[in-house]
Amino acid sequence: MRIMVIGGGGREHAIVWALNNSEKVKKIYCAPGNAGIAELAECAPIPVNRFADLIQFAMDHSVDLVVVGPDDPLAEGIVDAFEEQNIPVYGPRKNAAEIEGSKIFMKNLLKKYNIPTAKYETFTDYETALTYLRQQEIPIVIKADGLAAGKGVTVAYSLEEAEQALSDMMVGKVFGESGGRVVIEEFLEGQEMSILAFVDGETVRAMVPAQDHKPIFDNDKGPNTGGMGTYTPLPHIDPALVEDAIENIIKPTAKAMVSEGRSFRGVLFAGLMMTKNGVKTIEFNARMGDPETQVVLPRLKTDLVDIILASINGRLDQLELEWSEEAAVCVIAASEGYPGSYPKGRVIEGLEAAKAQGALVFHAGTAEKDGEFVTNGGRVLGIVGRGRDIAEARARAYEAVSVIKFEGMQYRTDIAAKALK
Repeated sequence: MRIMVIGGGGREHAIVWALNNSEKVKKIYCAPGNAGIAELAECAPIPVNRFADLIQFAMDHSVDLVVVGPDDPLAEGIVDAFEEQNIPVYGPRKNAAEIEGSKIFMKNLLKKYNIPTAKYETFTDYETALTYLRQQEIPIVIKADGLAAGKGVTVAYSLEEAEQALSDMMVGKVFGESGGRVVIEEFLEGQEMSILAFVDGETVRAMVPAQDHKPIFDNDKGPNTGGMGTYTPLPHIDPALVEDAIENIIKPTAKAMVSEGRSFRGVLFAGLMMTKNGVKTIEFNARMGDPETQVVLPRLKTDLVDIILASINGRLDQLELEWSEEAAVCVIAASEGYPGSYPKGRVIEGLEAAKAQGALVFHAGTAEKDGEFVTNGGRVLGIVGRGRDIAEARARAYEAVSVIKFEGMQYRTDIAAKALK
């Protein structure tokens, strides 16, 4: 098969890596890709929102299957566009991708179908939202309704911080039109957990759970990012809670989407909080998580191509997934200044040495210049260590991180530390 992956980050590198392990794959293209992906696939410098150009490329290169990575093109209807040209494509259609594209839609869906989530109210008027906010308990969560590259959520620990976040979103338009509507949500306390699931209508095949680290600094300090590291499995979390989340949140949500005429086909990502009152939904994403994908796919023993084809052909219910018992820990190496503004073009050293140690090195924001890899994004690399347990995988990940260098490189030193206690 000739497969085309849409996207150019660490998630897409992991997807390309997994597809490359399949004997069914003859050739992989990636648009736009990055310098690391270019070692496994032929990259085409086409932006993810230029649907006509992407479709033309797929036709010109006799692509048999398209796999969409990022959220923005899904929300804009890239799957619908490829389907109109009868090109097999994996991902949710536009009306199903709204479960991520609009937090208000997602929250209203959960409320309608009695699926556990935090209490909330939605607003389109700043003054009304501000009046409501001042009547709520702190801490509190402020969310921009639309897509904001994983940064449109503020957990405010003071009223001043909450008011500033609300003003930035609704008045300052820091997230553009995404912040024109907001969700103000009760703060949920507990352990977070991410469960990704392959979904085809009401059929759900959950992946192994993972846990992400969003804040930029150790001990969950500083502003939220797209994710600074992740790990799987979760030995400190009761497997019954994982089963509870699958049976009482993910499966009912898939069924609800069918009932709403928005049947979901693709990867549904549930961000969950295990509270003293049970597991509750924080968010849903309409695609694989980043960096969760970088630790989950290396544990997948079933051929990813088989799963995708079964979904597209309505046979996912006939497929059982097989997973390795090993642990995986991913540490993100980020640019100086991230999640704010950051420099680009800094030379990256030590990649081969890290791979020689057995680490998987997934490129997120890299480019090639004069024969060298250079930084080209906020999150630059995802370095994955694998082992018999979390302790071994974590040690291997940080050993690999220690040999990689670029000017201003920053990373958290406490990824997966909670799992060792």
